[in-house]
Amino acid sequence: MKLLAIDTSTEACSAALYVAGDIRERFQIAPREHAALILPMIDELLAEAGLSLSRLDALAFGRGPGSFTGVRIATGVVQGLAFGAELPVVPVSSLAALAQGVYREHNHPDVLAAIDARMGEVYWAAYRLDNSSHVALHGDELVCKPEKVPLPAIDTWIGAGSGWQAHSERLQQRLNGTIIGWLPDSYPHARDVAALGVVGVERGLAVTAEQALPVYLRDNVARKMGE
Repeated sequence: MKLLAIDTSTEACSAALYVAGDIRERFQIAPREHAALILPMIDELLAEAGLSLSRLDALAFGRGPGSFTGVRIATGVVQGLAFGAELPVVPVSSLAALAQGVYREHNHPDVLAAIDARMGEVYWAAYRLDNSSHVALHGDELVCKPEKVPLPAIDTWIGAGSGWQAHSERLQQRLNGTIIGWLPDSYPHARDVAALGVVGVERGLAVTAEQALPVYLRDNVARKMGE
């Protein structure tokens, strides 16, 4: 399996290449520079591996939720690559990639992933490890006020993501006694999008380029703070 993955849904910009179990990644925290960085990252990875797009089996991308501009960049790039090379695409939740990265880096299986959604809200989801060392959604992904996040049924969760950085006090008050810590500086990584993308290919979740669509969660992106 040879799969290229990208994620530009947060302040982090990254691309990763999965080849037969080996993953190479380019990753940079670079707000507002994603459009300039992502294609060179892809070119570097392919050149380093001696591969062209036509030799890949599939693509994967962080389909959101996250920064509206960032999610649109990833969607546009992956659609263009997929159309040009006639490759299938696996859309991967940015929250799932965030949770997968927490497991990879910290070996913690229960993650409350939160990305700052601005306007006093968070993109939120609970992910737990399944029996294949990959995270699976526990409940629903949603956008809401920190005071309204669903209360988990167990007390072994760890929080992760920019939502915890922006709203840690409000989330702690809401989740008092159900979390064992949080990692506010965690971001989705393309290497985790790639790992979940490979699983998606194996499970038949790949779609065509025109079906590779973003997920924003928030329907009204122009809503004002007071509304």
